[in-house]
Amino acid sequence: MKFTKYILFLSLLGFCLGCSLTKRLQENEYALFEVEIKGVEKSDEEALAGLNQLEPNFRIPLINRSPGVSIYRIGQSFYDSAKVQKNLNEKKEELEEVNAALDTLGRDRQLIKRADKLRSRIESLEEKEEFGNSLMRTGNPVTILDTTRIESSLRNMEGYLKNNGFFDSKVSYEVETKKNKAYLTYLVDEKSPYVIDSIYLRSENEKIKEILERNKQGNHLEKDAIYRQEDIVSERNRVEDLLKNNGFYMFSKTFVEYNIYQDTSSKTVTVEQLIRKPTFAEKHEVYTIDSINFRINPPTDEFSDRETERDYKDINFNFYQDRYSEKILASRVFLEPGGVYNRKDVIESQRQISNLDLFRFVNLTFDTLGTSLTANIYTQPNQKYQLTNQVGLSVTEQLPGPFFSTSLRNRNFFRAGEILEFSFRAGLEGVASATDQGVYQSREVGLSTAVIFPRFLIPFAPWSLDKFGRYNPNTRTQISYNHTNRPEYTRNSLNGQLAYTWATRNQRQQFTVNLTEISYVRTPNITPDFLDVLNNLADQGNNLIFSFLPSFVSSISAQSVINFNQYGNWRSRPSSLLRLYMESGGTSLNLFDVPNNAEEGIEFANFQWLKLQADFRRYYPLDQKQTLAYRANFGIAQPYGVSAGILPYEKYFFAGGGTSIRAWQARRLGPGSFSPERGPDGFFDYTFEQPAEMIFETMLEYRRNIYGYFDMALFIDVGNAWDIGADPSRPGGDFRFDRFYKELAVGSGIGLRMDFDFLIIRLDLATKAIDPAQPEGERWILDNISFKRPFGVRGQTVLNFGIGYPF
Repeated sequence: MKFTKYILFLSLLGFCLGCSLTKRLQENEYALFEVEIKGVEKSDEEALAGLNQLEPNFRIPLINRSPGVSIYRIGQSFYDSAKVQKNLNEKKEELEEVNAALDTLGRDRQLIKRADKLRSRIESLEEKEEFGNSLMRTGNPVTILDTTRIESSLRNMEGYLKNNGFFDSKVSYEVETKKNKAYLTYLVDEKSPYVIDSIYLRSENEKIKEILERNKQGNHLEKDAIYRQEDIVSERNRVEDLLKNNGFYMFSKTFVEYNIYQDTSSKTVTVEQLIRKPTFAEKHEVYTIDSINFRINPPTDEFSDRETERDYKDINFNFYQDRYSEKILASRVFLEPGGVYNRKDVIESQRQISNLDLFRFVNLTFDTLGTSLTANIYTQPNQKYQLTNQVGLSVTEQLPGPFFSTSLRNRNFFRAGEILEFSFRAGLEGVASATDQGVYQSREVGLSTAVIFPRFLIPFAPWSLDKFGRYNPNTRTQISYNHTNRPEYTRNSLNGQLAYTWATRNQRQQFTVNLTEISYVRTPNITPDFLDVLNNLADQGNNLIFSFLPSFVSSISAQSVINFNQYGNWRSRPSSLLRLYMESGGTSLNLFDVPNNAEEGIEFANFQWLKLQADFRRYYPLDQKQTLAYRANFGIAQPYGVSAGILPYEKYFFAGGGTSIRAWQARRLGPGSFSPERGPDGFFDYTFEQPAEMIFETMLEYRRNIYGYFDMALFIDVGNAWDIGADPSRPGGDFRFDRFYKELAVGSGIGLRMDFDFLIIRLDLATKAIDPAQPEGERWILDNISFKRPFGVRGQTVLNFGIGYPF
C-alpha cells in the first residue's frame, strides 16, 4: 500500500512534465523563456518585475517542460470553440423565448426556474468561450513574445519610477532569440532619485495646525527621504483619520492638497501640505455628540405595536419587544453625549455591537444641527434559532476521516444577550494501533451544551460591564460528553468548563482563561493485548497504566494569542503569531488528603501537573508567488504530588506526523535517543505511540506557486520529544543538557499542494536525514538514498496526505 502511494506521487510529478514549450509554435513566434531587469540599484526591483506583463511559464529545470502548459494543451486538444459558440447562441435564443413567455403568461414558477438555469448556463459558456474549458483554465498557455505588451510594461515601469522619486529615469528593452526561444531584458537607467528637502504646512485653521503639529509621530513624509507618491497617499489618509478622531466630522482627505516643488539642480523637492477651506462653511469645525438613540427594529411589521422605550446612561433605547438588556447594549456603545466626535469610537461601537451576534446588521448614522450630532444606531434582530450543519474530512495516519457536526444556537436566551448552544459531532479518525494491528479508524462522538454570556460573570462588580465592554468580554459555561472507540480501548469523558475570553481593541491580542475545567474520565474497555503492554511497562517502572484508570481531572489554564501584522494575510506582508499557554492541573488537590497513585491497589487515579507551551509562527512573502514559512514549538509538562510521575494521557506531548516532524509517523518520534523495537528485517517498526513530557520542534518551509491551483514546497523539520527524568522502559528518552542537541531528529522533503482557496489538499514526501534512534555516530542516514533506493531503507520515507497547511 505504501509502495502504491509513492508510485502515485511520482506519477503525478511525471504527468506534470508534459511536452516542450516550443512545440507547435508558428513561424516568427517565440516562447518567452526568461525575463531579466538590469540597472536597478536604489528602486524596488520586485515592484518593477510585478509591472511586467509577460511572465515566462514555470519550467522544470534542465528539461524545458512546463506542467501548466501541459495541462493547458491537454484541455485544448478536446476544446471545440465552434461548438461552444453554437451552444451559447442556442441558450441565448432559448432564454429570449422563455422571457417572452414570461411577459405573456406572467410569473410562472417553472418558467422562472428555467430562466435561472439558462442564465447560469450562459454565464458558464461565456467563461468557457473566453478562457477555455476547465483544464485550460487550470493550466496556462505558452507565453509568446509580444512587443505591444512589452511597450505597455515599459510605460508602467517608467510611471512607477517617477512616482517613487526617479523623475529623470528611462526604461528600454532588448530581446535575444535562439531558435524559438526569446530572452527579454529590461534596461533601467534610474538616474539620481529626488529627496525631500523640506515639508511645510499651510492652513488658516489654528486648531488643525495645532493637532497636526502635536501629532507628528507617525508622519509618512520625512526630510531627506526619497520622494514616493505612496507616502503622499498614506500621509493624506493619516491626516484624515487624525482630524476625524479629534472632532472634525465633516473633514475628508479631499481637503488635503500637496504641492511638489522640484529643484533639478540639487535633485530635491519641497513638499507643501495645504489644508483647503470647506465650501459649505467658513472653516472646518469640531462637532460634539448631542444625544444617542439606539433602536432595534422589528424583523417584520407585526411587532411594531409592542415596542418599549426607556433611557439608560444618557442613551435613548427603543425596542420592538421588551426582550433586550439596555445595560449590555450600553456597554458596547463608546460614544458619550457632550463628547467630541471620534471616528475610532464609532467604528469600535459598531464592531462590538456586532460581536454580540444578536443582530443582522448594525448601522450608525448621524444627524447634524450646526456643530451638534445626534447619533442613531439602527439594528434588526438576527434569527432567534440557527441550525448549522457541517460535513468534512480530516486526514490522520494517511486515512481519510469523515465527520459530521451540527449545532443549534438560541440567541438572547436569558434576554441579556446570552447564547445557548447545543452541539453534536461524530466522525472517524485514522490511528495506528499500539498493539501492532495496523492502522484503524477510531470512532468519536461528542455532545456539548454551552451558555455564552457577553460579559464577565462578576456579580459583585457591576462596573465591569462599562470597564470591559470594549474588549468583547465573554464568559463560556459548558458541559460536554465525549466517547472514543480505538482499537485498544474505549474511553469516555464528561467535562465541565468555565472560561473567560476577551481581546484588545486592535484585535492584536486575544486572551482565554479557563477558571475551571473538570473532567471525569473512564476507560471501560481495554483489550487484553493493550493491557499486557501497559502491565509490561509497569513492570519496567513506567506507570502509564495510571492514565487509563478512572479519574477526576481538574485544571486551571490561560492562553494568549498575539497576532503581529494581521497574521493570515501572509501573501502580501510578513506576519507572525505567538501562542502562549499555561496550565495547572489538580491544584485543588493540595487542599485535600487524597491517595497517591503509587499506593498499592489503587483503583482511582488523581493527577497534579504544570504545563507550559509556546508556539511561534511566521510567514515572510518573498514576492507574490514565493513565501517562507517558519514555526517553532516548545512545550513542557511536569507531573508532581499524587500523580506519581504520570500525566493524564491527553496531556502528554507527541512528536511526528503531518503537522509535526513529517518524516516520522504520527506520535512515533522519540523520546530522545530511545530506540523502538526492530522487525525481523532489522529496521524500526515504530509500533507504539511515544508520549513525552517535553517537546521542541521547528520547521522551515519554502512555498512557491507553480501554476494555477498548484503549489510546491521544500521543507526541513528539526525536533524531538523527551521525558523529564529517566524512564527505565525507554532508555535514552530523558532530557539531558549535555546530549539533547545530538538527539534532534531532522527530516526534509518536498510537497505538492492544490490550493482552491476554500480547500487545500496537501501531499508531503518527507525523508529522515538524522535519526536519533540510531546508535551515536550512525544517525546520519540520508546517504541511504540512491537511484536504486529513491526512498531509502524501509520506514525512512513517509508520504503525508493532509487537508490545509501544516502550519
